[in-house]
Amino acid sequence: MKLFSESWTNGDRIPARHAAGRPDGEGHATFGENLNPHLAWSDLPEGTLSMVLICHDFDAPTDATHVNRDGIEVPAELERADFFHWVLVDLPPRPMVIGEGEFSRGFVPRGKPGPAAPNGARHGRNDYTRWFAGDAAMAGDYFGYDGPFPPWNDSLVHHYVFTLYAVALPRLPLEGVFDGPDVRRALAGHVLAEATFSGTYTLNRRLLAQGAA
Repeated sequence: MKLFSESWTNGDRIPARHAAGRPDGEGHATFGENLNPHLAWSDLPEGTLSMVLICHDFDAPTDATHVNRDGIEVPAELERADFFHWVLVDLPPRPMVIGEGEFSRGFVPRGKPGPAAPNGARHGRNDYTRWFAGDAAMAGDYFGYDGPFPPWNDSLVHHYVFTLYAVALPRLPLEGVFDGPDVRRALAGHVLAEATFSGTYTLNRRLLAQGAA
């Protein structure tokens, strides 16, 4: 199975239109277009009944002490963890494409609705749910795609991996509200094939000036 996109070349910088955050011109960041990227797949294995798509950033800081603070950077050596940006299950195998902006256009404070998604699919919550949990103006359940918005002072360029799974079930055995780890557990024993597509993103003015990916 293969996963590809017309939005950028595998491994390259993700265009800003697909990010939840973009540079504000003053060294900080503001909300962006937040369009989900175009994705397409081919060579489905026999017996595929549904697809699951997960996008995660494996460079998310585990400690917010230095995050988005002037005069310092988030240390590169800080322990990092997964941050889920998109959790989509029960997607029909065909047509074998997701259009740019089909599932997300703009960043919605308090989150887009879910779990119901287009084409009979279901959305899980992404990790902006956790990130904004303590913010009275932004707290809510963030379903569906919300793209990159790494700390604007992070010394690391972040990596975003889209993983597509061909599943031997028409509906994943999950009910109610679920998130990325729930889906990973539910996939056990039901995956026929998987494929990945990745990109990078940074909002760090210093790294951008150096031409960082």
